[in-house]
Amino acid sequence: MPHEIKLVTETELRRSVHLDLEVINYIENAFAKLATEKVVMPPVLSMALPDENAEVDVKTAYVPGLDGFAIKVSPGFFNNPSIGLPSLNGLMILFSAKTGLVQAVFLDNGYLTDIRTAAAGAVAARHLAPDKVTTAGILGTGVQARLQMIAAAKVRSVKNVLIWGRDSDKAERLAAEMTTVLGVDVKAVADRHELVARSQLVVTTTPAKKFLLDADCLHPGLHITAMGSDQENKNELSPDLLACADVLVCDRISQCEKMGELRTALETGRLESTAGIRELGEVIAGHAPGRSSEDQITVCDLTGTGVQDTAIATFTLGKVAKAQAGTTITA
Repeated sequence: MPHEIKLVTETELRRSVHLDLEVINYIENAFAKLATEKVVMPPVLSMALPDENAEVDVKTAYVPGLDGFAIKVSPGFFNNPSIGLPSLNGLMILFSAKTGLVQAVFLDNGYLTDIRTAAAGAVAARHLAPDKVTTAGILGTGVQARLQMIAAAKVRSVKNVLIWGRDSDKAERLAAEMTTVLGVDVKAVADRHELVARSQLVVTTTPAKKFLLDADCLHPGLHITAMGSDQENKNELSPDLLACADVLVCDRISQCEKMGELRTALETGRLESTAGIRELGEVIAGHAPGRSSEDQITVCDLTGTGVQDTAIATFTLGKVAKAQAGTTITA
């Protein structure tokens, strides 16, 4: 029996889905379900293509209470900019959780992943950053760096933003752009350790393979969200830094110990086990404590979960239907 499938392009998705409190709250609820419901989330299928300086991730999850489940394919080919192509692309397919039939194909080229990743950063900041954040610091100059600034401003009254990047020209250009976008003072800094010293909330968004921050930069009342490490060869935070945190939170411990910052800390022995580490969904649901004082040092290790992909795809289908966007095909 034929059924309808919604086919939606990146351009149409950008008109329908935005980084706002509605999507942040939806992703927050998905994390809570990960801690409280019988979510089925297989390990990430991750494939490196070293000869091409590339990687491909496939993520999915079934979340009770949501009508569908998504399968997300996310290729990253990091030599592409040299030939005039974007480094990230991909798509999401949303299936009915009742029949298994395809409901929608989102040809988003990574846009929905960018939004759900930024939303996760906002959720982490909401639950783990100090209540008073006057200065936020961002390591990186790419799309996620830009979105994390917007995300932080949605959940904290940020008055100043500092940006550090390996390419100082890119950092200066991004600072100028975001000063206009956010309406606050955004400056590029040459020293990443100075950035941390001046910030209460720091987000690392780089593909670094050797850690950028060590424990020496920590200070009371600091929260760090690290989201660049989502492959086994990536690392933004030193093992010592993780070991010194008062509170260490992961989006999914079993995932972070394989491909997140947690992996390096365990491999080097700076953390002997995952005992005492909390998951973000547990903190949201009130099943585990998060920040308990303004002076604590908190760290959140985000590797990106299939729950987020199913959540953003389900959220998006509703937005697309309301906007009457996309093309309906019969299969």
